[in-house]
Amino acid sequence: VAAALLSGCRKDLCYNHYREARIGIGWECVWERDYGRGWASRWSAETFGTDYDALSPDRAAGVSMFDYDAAGKATQSFFSPEGGIVALAEGAHSFLFYNNDTEYIVFNDMATLPTASATTTTRTRASFINQHAGERTVNAPDVLYGAFVSDVPPVELHQSVDLSATLRPLVYTYLVRYEFDGGAEYIALARGALSGMAEAVYLRDGCTSERAATVLYDCELAPWGVQAAVKSFGAPGFPDEYYRSRSGDDVPRNYALNLEVRLRNGKTKTFEFDVSDQLRDQPRGGVIVVRGLSISEEEIGSDSGFDVTVDDWG
Repeated sequence: VAAALLSGCRKDLCYNHYREARIGIGWECVWERDYGRGWASRWSAETFGTDYDALSPDRAAGVSMFDYDAAGKATQSFFSPEGGIVALAEGAHSFLFYNNDTEYIVFNDMATLPTASATTTTRTRASFINQHAGERTVNAPDVLYGAFVSDVPPVELHQSVDLSATLRPLVYTYLVRYEFDGGAEYIALARGALSGMAEAVYLRDGCTSERAATVLYDCELAPWGVQAAVKSFGAPGFPDEYYRSRSGDDVPRNYALNLEVRLRNGKTKTFEFDVSDQLRDQPRGGVIVVRGLSISEEEIGSDSGFDVTVDDWG
């Protein structure tokens, strides 16, 4: 009798009908992918002012999962960073995972698996003249992870299935360095922009959108110049090697870098750079360096005092 109770039930007598998945979640916490630069193997903490691993993001505080059934209907569940148990409907399933502890990330079309995507919020800067006409200017996205588990077979009534998912980055970091030959000591504030980057990423396969955007960001000052750790979805129209590959020829793209500095006398100076050669082999994070910048004594003038009126600099 006990064996019969464990293997089946009468629907008119059983009040605990269930089918479920026990999901274990793992994390790959990296800040860039190597496409030939080999930063990890030749990294210098003295040069870059930080250890290589210090740029890697932490795992997220929480996870959202969309369960798409055979009819395409989506049901959302929430897990801890380690995973959890979810009840399943009858039939086959596909699961889409992402971290839900973001501030600037905007999720779109989550009810439709092929077009479910993430982008970031708009940011404007009155003094900025976009070198790429038509690109939306945006905040750098938050750290975003994703995973997709497809074609999970139907689970029978009163049975459980063990599944695992590894959440991998969908947002990467570019360490941007503006190196000055002279005059860095005259800078009071600095901010930058990186044009030509992907505006969105598709959650199912990690491909970035063809549409580009310009990422606006604030910078930190250093004795040798200016630096910023800039998060981005990466290059537009690019398939992530850790997801399903997409066929098609590589499309040459142009990328522009901007730097605007507020000098200690209240004046501003703007620098513009073409960094296409550096971005083409760093589609998923890396290091961008521009050198030879300078601010002359004539530009700073005799007044070295700081102007406390900083307008839209914050």
